[in-house]
Amino acid sequence: MDIQHSVAQPPLSPAPQPMVIRREDYRPPAWLVPEVRLDFDLDAAATRVRARLSVTRNGADGEPLRLDGAGQVPLSVTVDGVAIDDWRLEGEQLVVPLAGAAHVVETEVEIAPDHNTQLMGLYASGGILCTQCEAEGFRRITYFPDRPDVLSRYTVRMTADAARYPVLLANGDPGATGTLDDGRPGIRHWAEWHDPFPKPSYLFALVAGDLAVNRGSFTTRSGRAVELGIWVREADLARTDHALDALKTSMAWDERVYGREYDLDVFNIVAVDDFNFGAMENKGLNIFNSRYILADPDTATDYDYDGIAAVVAHEYFHNWSGNRITCRDWFQLSLKEGFTVYRDQGFSADQGSAAVKRIEDVRTLRAAQFPEDAGPLAHPVRPDAYQEISNFYTATIYNKGAELIRMMATMLGPVAFRAGTDLYFDRFDGTAATCEDFVACLEEASGVDLTQFRRWYGQAGTPRVSASLSHGAGGGRATLRLAQRVPATPGQPDKQPMVLPLRLRLFGAETGRPLTDEQLVLLDQPAATIVFEAVTERPVLSINRGFSAPVIVESDRSAADLAFLSAHDDDPFARYEAMQQLMLDTLVAGAIEGSADYDAVIDAVANTLDDPDLDAAFVAEAVMLPSEAFVGDQLAVVDPDAIFRAREALRGDLARRLEARWRLAYDRAPAVPYVYSPDQKGRRRLRNVALGYLAASGAGDAAALAFAQFGAADNMTDRQAALTTLVNGDAPERDVALAAFHDRYAGNGLVLDKWFQAQALSARDDTTDRVAALATHPAFTLANPNRARSLIGAFGANQRAFHRADGAGYRFLADQLIALDRLNPQTAAKLLPPLGRWRRFDAGRAALMRAELARIVAVPGLSRDLFEQASKSLEG
Repeated sequence: MDIQHSVAQPPLSPAPQPMVIRREDYRPPAWLVPEVRLDFDLDAAATRVRARLSVTRNGADGEPLRLDGAGQVPLSVTVDGVAIDDWRLEGEQLVVPLAGAAHVVETEVEIAPDHNTQLMGLYASGGILCTQCEAEGFRRITYFPDRPDVLSRYTVRMTADAARYPVLLANGDPGATGTLDDGRPGIRHWAEWHDPFPKPSYLFALVAGDLAVNRGSFTTRSGRAVELGIWVREADLARTDHALDALKTSMAWDERVYGREYDLDVFNIVAVDDFNFGAMENKGLNIFNSRYILADPDTATDYDYDGIAAVVAHEYFHNWSGNRITCRDWFQLSLKEGFTVYRDQGFSADQGSAAVKRIEDVRTLRAAQFPEDAGPLAHPVRPDAYQEISNFYTATIYNKGAELIRMMATMLGPVAFRAGTDLYFDRFDGTAATCEDFVACLEEASGVDLTQFRRWYGQAGTPRVSASLSHGAGGGRATLRLAQRVPATPGQPDKQPMVLPLRLRLFGAETGRPLTDEQLVLLDQPAATIVFEAVTERPVLSINRGFSAPVIVESDRSAADLAFLSAHDDDPFARYEAMQQLMLDTLVAGAIEGSADYDAVIDAVANTLDDPDLDAAFVAEAVMLPSEAFVGDQLAVVDPDAIFRAREALRGDLARRLEARWRLAYDRAPAVPYVYSPDQKGRRRLRNVALGYLAASGAGDAAALAFAQFGAADNMTDRQAALTTLVNGDAPERDVALAAFHDRYAGNGLVLDKWFQAQALSARDDTTDRVAALATHPAFTLANPNRARSLIGAFGANQRAFHRADGAGYRFLADQLIALDRLNPQTAAKLLPPLGRWRRFDAGRAALMRAELARIVAVPGLSRDLFEQASKSLEG
């Protein structure tokens, strides 16, 4: 068969296009539900849910009550205590004809939690019953107007077998409890919870199971005591102290920085193993992926510890930015998520090195959001339309949304920004708001006109800024010319100029001293010229300091200028950025031309390693090479093999020519008893980066050094780093370490995820085949989202292995996604984007990728989640 010919025109899917939801079509709800009472008779196989809704008309007379549902079996419907039979199902909506302005509508349904593999609604996870309702999961529990602008006060009663489900938790504060004799075997008990604060249905939560609790307390600034609890399986209890400490720290931080105090008498967190997201901010009862709760030195890396603190803080901060004030509709998702990411980034920066935190956040933005902005799934921070809302829980909504908040904070200054957020919290408390409401509060409090800035919410794409600095031969005046453009994105071919807050400063090339104060330039036109007077020596431009705008800067700075800035810039991020740009330019030249001059990079890295004033964590970040994927983003056509060769060549030369310095860096941070602290984290980070370079140098003792660290490590950070170093090589110690790691942690799912991930990200030639074999490993399962992400998601991020020229990586991913879609469409859809970047690759790879997308789209019964992502990716 002529493969190229067969994939050139992939077959079109016969499946009909799903309905498109448009922001412009928003209408207020026809009925409101001020009060809800839910009565659960809990059982994994068959749970009965009785819902009592007090409904009030909010629209025109004659509009029926429409209640969303999905998958439940309706048993009865009553209105004002009388059973009715004129209700009907339209699709999965329950439609109840109602006259008048107010009624009490009661329904009873049956659901099967243990068959709910989508992990949306009420489902079973390791013997625990739990819920996940964002975005549209509540409709899988009972019939309800499942939209964020319907806010209700909830009272919940749960009845369950006391032996199987001794702990019964829900939103709000606890009420009465007791036992009952209903004639069924065993002891049954019940518990009631009441949430006094109105909330949308997506914030509903319920947990029932055999759980242990790590209790704590927090006293608010007004003197009110709050009982804290982190609930896990008994065996995991010892690994919850860090999360509890993070919760207390975040509560105090939010009071200090934003003036926000917690409002209930209890705050509970429950960790479960099967969860589509990182965590969920349900009012008073956060439900977490256990990955973001459980930690001890033997099983969690420094990165895991940092992630737990950040996610605990993020979900707690949602109590105000998301719960007390929620979204009017799902198009406003970044109202809560972008703002809360910005808040958790500020919290994390205050717990350690602010400079390193900023570097990490920008790296994440560039790795996840910039490619999204440049691909077929590009969308604005406030989208205009969607088919499946779960597909818009993206880096654009979260990470780019946070950058929008950061830019406004930069332009307004800290005092005016705080005044604006105070106004927002006070004015919209207890309501469902919009992004426009938030921006308007910042305008009102500061007096700053943000009209043009609003384009950031409606215009997709990453702006590109060109910067050219000239200086007269006689000195005295320097001229900076700036220009911006926003590339076309799907549905938005023509773009308007954005407001770009750019921090910049000039340095003297001869003296290394600052020639100007730092200034904030607002580039709001297609082009601008800035003149600097009294510039007495050749200036070097430091621009977008602190990454003040999420843009791509294209400048005429030479390799010498970048090396200079990497040694002299007084802004830590700009110093890091100069080093990265120098490396990036060298790698791009190497990928295109087959070779490049490495001297400037090697000298710059040597200077950084030799600087005694630099923090070890910063040094570790600065000397790491840009990823293969990021290098590919700079090329018109991505050549994975050429990029890999160029990166390995530079990495090897850096390793060999600076081997003595790498050994010194490794030895300066000797293994010590584990302490989770900013200083020790930085020392471990640099030590493990140095280990990687020593392995790349080809030194004869590198594998033995890594294996010795693997065996002697008293913490997962050092053990995993050593394993990763070995997994990327061919030494016999590789297989021994993999077997030892697997055997040691076979009973710990979270750590076993690291074992799968390390192999999926390996730089070896046989990675694609090994990953395919790992998919048949007894410990691999598609049913657990963490496990699926650890192998399939990590493999999709391995540019060279995934893009093997024969298309084996593409076929593997498509096979896995088709299988996963039958279990968990939401997770499947989130793992598809690597296939959608086919336009960036050569014709052969592009055809193979399109063929797999077409195969996915053509699958009968494909979910709306995966269909939307695959069909959009196939277009063009």
